[in-house]
Amino acid sequence: METLHLETIVAAMMFAGLRIGGLMLFAPFLSSGSIPVQVKAGLTVALTALLYPVYGAVQLESSGLGWMRICVGEVVVGLLLGLTLQFILEAAQMAGQILGVQAGFSLVSILDPQTQADTPVISTFIQLTTLLIFLELNVHHWLLRGVAASFVYLPPGSVILTQRVASSLLQAAGAIWLVGLQIAAPVVVATLLIDVTLGFLAKSSPQIPILFLGLSIKTVVALTVLSGTLILWPRVFEHHFAAGISMGERLLHLAK
Repeated sequence: METLHLETIVAAMMFAGLRIGGLMLFAPFLSSGSIPVQVKAGLTVALTALLYPVYGAVQLESSGLGWMRICVGEVVVGLLLGLTLQFILEAAQMAGQILGVQAGFSLVSILDPQTQADTPVISTFIQLTTLLIFLELNVHHWLLRGVAASFVYLPPGSVILTQRVASSLLQAAGAIWLVGLQIAAPVVVATLLIDVTLGFLAKSSPQIPILFLGLSIKTVVALTVLSGTLILWPRVFEHHFAAGISMGERLLHLAK
């Protein structure tokens, strides 16, 4: 009958905890500063206890350098799974920054409960709306299933960090700009048409106070278009979240 040494069990649970802890540090909602640290720590311990039997104990490496390599690799796995979805929320915040300028709300800021920093009100609204869609679509469940499956697909100690992993992660980060512009595109196009129309109106009738009227008109149009496009956001973000999950799987494949 095979026996497991205590140090082997402790090491295996520590590696699982590091992978789950990396996810807790970088994943949307789970990494929120509004969640108490005690809750995050308790959830990490609970998930570690549940997921440890999935892959069992691993063989320890003899050197301390080997331990360090495994620990870094486990944290990176959680980082890869969490950041690919966190980029989408960052894209939503970027779209809010753009819309705030276009709608004339760039100077109106409130305390963002996610970052604990003053953020433009439109940016905070869009980020919180995106987070609600994230929870409504149960994407956090996808993350937990993904990290559980990663122990089978990518056991502790088998992570290989290469330049392809880093370049692919940077490429995924570049999607922040694309997704942010896609979210803000309807309002940007509408306000751009308003600017062009007001420009022609100012040329034809110089006596009209365009500067005073333009800001109010752009604000009303921007908020109207934003309200009209909100109904499409669940489908749009479902596509982006699925793409983020696929990108995380691809990164894990490159790290194998």
